Amino acid sequence: MLWRLGGRWLCSLPALQRRIWSPLLAPASVGAERPAFPVWAVASVSALAPGGAGGWYEALAASAPVRAAEEVLLGAHTSTGLPWWGSILLTTVALRGAVTLPLAAYQHYILAKVENLQPEIKNIARHLNQEVAVSANQLGWSKKVARLTYLRNMQRLVSELYVRDNCHPFKATVLVWIQLPMWIFMSVALRNFSMGTTHSEGFSVKEQLATGGVLWFPDLTALDSTWILPVSVGVTNLLIVEIFALQKLGMSHFQKYVTYFVRAVSVLMIPIAATVPSSIALYWLCSSFMGLSQNLLLRSPGFRKFCRIPLTKSDSDTPYKDLFAAFCAKFILRK
Repeated sequence: MLWRLGGRWLCSLPALQRRIWSPLLAPASVGAERPAFPVWAVASVSALAPGGAGGWYEALAASAPVRAAEEVLLGAHTSTGLPWWGSILLTTVALRGAVTLPLAAYQHYILAKVENLQPEIKNIARHLNQEVAVSANQLGWSKKVARLTYLRNMQRLVSELYVRDNCHPFKATVLVWIQLPMWIFMSVALRNFSMGTTHSEGFSVKEQLATGGVLWFPDLTALDSTWILPVSVGVTNLLIVEIFALQKLGMSHFQKYVTYFVRAVSVLMIPIAATVPSSIALYWLCSSFMGLSQNLLLRSPGFRKFCRIPLTKSDSDTPYKDLFAAFCAKFILRK
């Protein structure tokens, strides 16, 4: 049985010789950008003293990426003359603005193109399902064979669409693969500073951090006994999660479970941030706040147009008003 797509005649029968394809990542599950708090990675690192990890922590702490992160922090501190709390804040803002913001814009660009392909994908799925049903009836296929034939052909045809529009969903994950390691390396670099393993201009960076804080955390090598920084980190991460959840209507069960999990991680982040030096907690707070700001900025129609992100049916001319209304409906006006 033959049918036509984009000028090509396609047949479902040869697909029986192909390997079973892995299920595609549904565009709806890709979602907006994710919040930047891989606590499961750094929690295990921060809970160990540099001398007691037995090898892997020492290798990480002395690795080239961590050393590069230390050089970035030291360079910012030396060139600006800011106190250490200002250097940490400035470095975080600079890295977020120069590295993760463009990647986040690219992520939204890919996701918008994938979303705009959904009507065409649904049309292909409908026609292919009809063709497979006819072939199964004529050739006496079992339900299993018919299902595998449908899945294999659907995967191939959708992949052709992604190649045609250059928008494979995997490209939307580039942000995670860059942001997550950078977050870990910066955290370990600050821990090295706070443990006194790095020196600058003949002075221990630990000694400089001990007097480089501000307000209620003057000593950046000490824990925040007030818990203001840890609680702020958790609350900011929860805001990021809720903004994502409020804008995703009709989430799948998997997306709901992931949202619940990330909420739990955000709460768990509070006691974890209370067990690390204030320098790390400050970095986590700055990074999370920049993530929240970045998330809101990428909702702006003007900024999306500036980044040449394609328009989609889910876009709104008043995203912030809609977000506030959804927030009130869920948390304030709910009976």
